[in-house]
Amino acid sequence: MSTPVELAAERWPSLDASLDAEWLVTNGLGSYASATVSGANTRRYHGLLVAALKPPVGRTVLLSKLEEELEVRGTRYLLSTNEYHDGTINPVGWPLLHSVRFHETIPTFVFNAGGAVVEKTVWMARERNTTYVRYTMRKTPGPAILRLRPLVTHRDYHHLTQGSRDWRFAVRRDTRGAYEIQAYPEAAPLRLWTRPSAEFHEGPDWYWRFLYRRERERGLDCMEDLYTPGVFCVTLKSGESVTVVASAEQVGNVDLNVTRAWDAVQTRQAGLLRLAEKALPPGCSHDAFATRLALAADQFLVARPQVGQEGRTVIAGYHWFGDWGRDTLVALPGLCLATGRRQEARAILRTFARYADQGMLPNRFPDSGEPPEYATVDAALWYFVALDTCLRAAPDDDLLRELFPTLEAIVAGYRRGTRYGIGMDTADGLLRTGTTGLALTWMDARVDGWVVTPRWGKAVEINALWYNALASMSEWSGKLGHGIQSYLGLAATARESFNKRFWYGQGGYLYDVVDGEEGDDPSLRPNQLFAISLPHAVLEQRRWAPTLDAVRSKLLTPVGLRTLAQGHPRYAGRYGGDQHSRDAAYHQGTVWPWLLGAYTDALLRVEGEQGRAEARKALEGMRTHLWEAGLGTLSEIFEGDPPHAPRGCIAQAWSVAEVLRAWLRTAGG
Repeated sequence: MSTPVELAAERWPSLDASLDAEWLVTNGLGSYASATVSGANTRRYHGLLVAALKPPVGRTVLLSKLEEELEVRGTRYLLSTNEYHDGTINPVGWPLLHSVRFHETIPTFVFNAGGAVVEKTVWMARERNTTYVRYTMRKTPGPAILRLRPLVTHRDYHHLTQGSRDWRFAVRRDTRGAYEIQAYPEAAPLRLWTRPSAEFHEGPDWYWRFLYRRERERGLDCMEDLYTPGVFCVTLKSGESVTVVASAEQVGNVDLNVTRAWDAVQTRQAGLLRLAEKALPPGCSHDAFATRLALAADQFLVARPQVGQEGRTVIAGYHWFGDWGRDTLVALPGLCLATGRRQEARAILRTFARYADQGMLPNRFPDSGEPPEYATVDAALWYFVALDTCLRAAPDDDLLRELFPTLEAIVAGYRRGTRYGIGMDTADGLLRTGTTGLALTWMDARVDGWVVTPRWGKAVEINALWYNALASMSEWSGKLGHGIQSYLGLAATARESFNKRFWYGQGGYLYDVVDGEEGDDPSLRPNQLFAISLPHAVLEQRRWAPTLDAVRSKLLTPVGLRTLAQGHPRYAGRYGGDQHSRDAAYHQGTVWPWLLGAYTDALLRVEGEQGRAEARKALEGMRTHLWEAGLGTLSEIFEGDPPHAPRGCIAQAWSVAEVLRAWLRTAGG
């Protein structure tokens, strides 16, 4: 086990500061528990049990929170914090928080109240929709009474509950001592257990109009009503504990032996660390940043059950993303290979191969379990990069042979043309894409039918990926004894055309798009890095240095790369407001840390050992950020203008994956 990380409450000297720091616990199904360190929920996505009822989707908020009150020598101390619609903060428990301690990814909140010290630890059972909330009385001047009031709901995690005085949840006690709470007859029941000595006092009621300030900032519905069936009361002496077990599982699938459940999560995380340490480069075995990122990586790797067989996938980000094809395949090397989890990498590749259709791989799997969507041009092209990385890490001809028909189908589909105007231009061998109303590259923001960054035509990173795929197919075809001439010819044509068409001589860098709706687009964006950084670089070597210099001088920040250079008419340095405002800035200057992976690869390829030191310096901002927003993980995006405030998801798969991969690549410099 690694050394626990102890964060003193002085890090969050005000209520606002404590509402900015969030924690996350996951279970390998897409389910999670999450809130702020203050205990207040600031998002519709917060909750102690957000259960993926159709793993890894169908996420449903069941237990929003536990209201906590500690009575010591007749004085009551309210440990909870809530914010209501009119700005009222009640209770005001956050000043009683002494510290937050992380055992690997598991948070423990330490409260001081009336001479008593009580610790709250939250974890989830692996691949079970079950959360454990354990309270341990470390010190008390006398017997203390702990009162815990569950606030419950039953809703899709994108929505909010509006209560009614006529709406009463059904509550019953089953034979194993569980209190089963059911919002309505068709709803999945929430089951709550605690120690037999805890008394339950029924008191059904609604708590009205909680405010979720992050939703208000995003211009979304931001108020919710929550239901309580009553309150649990238990008396604790020094050294005693009580645990609330909250589950959406069938009774027989819930481990009520809390000690065993705690040992299981600790044992598993210790095993993950041992696995990661074996994969670390020499000299990194005691690298706290690398090991923390390896633990964070685990939160994104989840099951995607297949008919008759297991499947694996990647949650793109918490709280609101599901599994996306592009994100999964970009993140795979960092999440799996950099952490020593090669079998999971192979499982993910096999899972996505089953969804290949018309030469395409899914863009995303909808939250409600509908058929996958295919509106992406590059997910299938990133598949070649992910497989190439796997094979370079550990040659596996059997895996290559198994997946080769999928690879052939992707190239064939793109050559003849597939959905959404995606297809190879036979005149120059480059890949074109574009359909009105859709954004098919990773810069895919779209709101109310408005495509913010359409990039229709021939996009620079798409054609870098296309050439990389063709060059990989030539290599692999030869390895398997197939004909390589067609792939060699296609790759040579694409490379010649790319270098002829994409060089923007006036700026000394690459066009972002050629043959677009408005001709060739010279916007300075980071996408051109992939022409240098991919395993098979399409850009001719004499243009590597000026391209890299342009990106470095105009786009690099302490937390990643801007998506558009400052000074461009459409540059947006701030990210906030309603959905329209946020999407207008999403890829128009907003900083993305995942691009540090490509930046590192390009630096190492162009500048060698000197580039190693510079890349390590560029990654330092992420080490600082690790305990800033989503505690122990990395955010999705940052604002383009200083001080580069973190925005978007608090935990993003490709942020963690690419920063970890880049950090390990630069070790020992």
